[in-house]
Amino acid sequence: MPKAIRIHEYGGPEVMRYEEVAVGDPGPGQIRVRQSAIGVNFIDIYFRSGLYKAPQLPFTPGNEGAGTVVSVGEGVTGFRPGERVAYGSAAGTYADEVVIDAKSVVRLPDGIDDDTGAAMMLKGLTTQYLLRRTYKVQPGDTILFHAAAGGVGLIATQWAKHLGATVIGTVGSEDKVALAREHGCDHVILYRTEDFAARVKEITGGKGCQVVYDGVGQATFPASLDCLRPFGYFVNFGSASGPVTQFDINLLAQKGSLYATRPTLFTHTADRAVLDEMAADLFEVVESGAVKIPVHTRAKLADAPKVHADLAGRQTTGATVMHP
Repeated sequence: MPKAIRIHEYGGPEVMRYEEVAVGDPGPGQIRVRQSAIGVNFIDIYFRSGLYKAPQLPFTPGNEGAGTVVSVGEGVTGFRPGERVAYGSAAGTYADEVVIDAKSVVRLPDGIDDDTGAAMMLKGLTTQYLLRRTYKVQPGDTILFHAAAGGVGLIATQWAKHLGATVIGTVGSEDKVALAREHGCDHVILYRTEDFAARVKEITGGKGCQVVYDGVGQATFPASLDCLRPFGYFVNFGSASGPVTQFDINLLAQKGSLYATRPTLFTHTADRAVLDEMAADLFEVVESGAVKIPVHTRAKLADAPKVHADLAGRQTTGATVMHP
């Protein structure tokens, strides 16, 4: 019988149990996938801890994965059993097999292996909407990307460099500096020990950046706003250090008529045509070699509690993939 991680109550990594589960047949518009690789993301921790609420308890966490189609439900025309697929906004992917809506799935090109597919969908599509749809990075722009050695960061800094930007990255520890440089950062700042806003001003000759991409949250706010030039964009897309809860909109006026936004992948990929466009853009830069997807940690699905403990302690770099 297939197994999955089940969470019966919100809490720390120890609440995740590896249990046998029944996997039903796909309903209308759904497909059943036998997974070969499962992506791990910070959003999984938010759901496990209860910061984000699951529709019901118990539940299986996870949004990202790759595998082979086993069967398709009524009305599904785009996929056939035996095809390789990947997805970044599914539900319950910490499992051997999963039933998901076909509208959130894309076919995986032959040039991209399953581990890469599982590691890149949520983080790669997040990068795509950040750099190509939220604020469109242009050649000559200077951007600041927080947590540049993280899962999204290592993809985003390569892609931004490929688009012709000067890339400033922040990292949390000395051992991540070289990694960030290898993945496209022109300048690397240790945000826990350096005044990163002052360093950004220094690097940009006092001008500031066109955009700050911030998945860290509390620890980097409001200093991120001081890194921007007038009419700059503050793009918050995560809360690794805790959420930004008190946001005084007048700060945007005081600091130069700034823009601030909090986009999500789910809103962007709700439209099937948009998802296809985003995935095609992502696959193109990966297959061309312009962006490499760094999978630095591989683990068994049964070891999910340890994987979460390491990720929450910000002990990891790049992407983590679990295998059923």
